[in-house]
Amino acid sequence: MRETRVEAALVKAVKKRNGLALKFVSPGFSGVPDRLILAKNGLNNHGVAAFVECKAPGKKMRALQEKRKAQLEALGFQVFCLDSLEEVEDIVDQICSA
Repeated sequence: MRETRVEAALVKAVKKRNGLALKFVSPGFSGVPDRLILAKNGLNNHGVAAFVECKAPGKKMRALQEKRKAQLEALGFQVFCLDSLEEVEDIVDQICSA
């Protein structure tokens, strides 16, 4: 299975919850996650933002991607590495309940 299939499943799951899964690129700042997730928190209806790095099954983040993950988490954001279709719903649930 390819990364694009995992990413497409993420986009579909977020859209199903009336959120946005925006392709995230940052020229001049390499290693950022693939997707910026913007959604409503199901508990209090506040907006939430999280980042998701999509990978082909079994693939791991590169060192620079791990560094960017740590930087974003230090700022208080959730950052996930998604490498299987089975994890999609769980990750979206975590984002929407934060």
